[in-house]
Amino acid sequence: MNWQNRLITIYLYVCKHYQQNLWVHSQRMSNYADLSFSDEEVITLFLFGVMDKHREIKCIYEYADRHLRDWFPRLPGYVAYVQRLNQVADVFAPLLALIQQEQEARNSGQVWLTDSFPVILARQGHRFKACVAKQLANSGYCSTRKLYYHGVRVHIIGRRQPGSSPIPEYIDVTGASDHDGKIFDQIRPQLHNNELYGDKAYQRPDAEEIRQAQNLTVLIPVKKRQPCLEPQDQWLSTAVSRVRQPIEALFALIKEKTDIECASKVRSYKELMVHVFGKLAAALFFWNFLRVSS
Repeated sequence: MNWQNRLITIYLYVCKHYQQNLWVHSQRMSNYADLSFSDEEVITLFLFGVMDKHREIKCIYEYADRHLRDWFPRLPGYVAYVQRLNQVADVFAPLLALIQQEQEARNSGQVWLTDSFPVILARQGHRFKACVAKQLANSGYCSTRKLYYHGVRVHIIGRRQPGSSPIPEYIDVTGASDHDGKIFDQIRPQLHNNELYGDKAYQRPDAEEIRQAQNLTVLIPVKKRQPCLEPQDQWLSTAVSRVRQPIEALFALIKEKTDIECASKVRSYKELMVHVFGKLAAALFFWNFLRVSS
């Protein structure tokens, strides 16, 4: 699919759902608002820019200003565009939910894959002075990257699809200090009669009680640093890691397409919502609707 058809596809999808129900998330309370450059165009331009691998809002705007004036003749100045984007920040979360719901399931089983990744506003010593988006963001530690940071953590639980990436059915954004186990406790009641494959963060002392109460088996790979593993433990660890590989591939796609982990230019809570939910929506929209024809 060429870029013109991709842009049209995004615009038609946004217009359809915005006019049906998403408009309620960006109502104006003032007597006058200049909407000659519509909210649908604001959202479309951002999603298209992210899919085109422009990492920052300024880069998205500059590209549109140079090359897309014929498509967006009412494009305002950069400052005005950022203000308009922040006004529709609350649209991206329900838009992401709609994209999730419309993803086609193929041979869905009773196997869940889960993991999380950080979105970093400030790292290491800079986190002590960070005060951006304190309504949600806080300081935490990412054991995978051995990094202390100020920001948020994105948690995804997806249904396994043989031969393909998992379908994300639960996405949550929490402060960096919230452990994966806390999120697991919130979603666990909905995971009856399943197998859940996670990493060592999901290792639970009450795993047997969970299995008996909910028929939910939590499987994690054995720590590689443990010396002298028994052969059966090595085989189990390898098998679990292979089953979990698709969700790691999904995370790699999201990061490669959006650079979502780096949020050092974010300066407000609204910008953080655009950065996180807008980029997730762009990545999943590309995977669901544009990937095959690209």
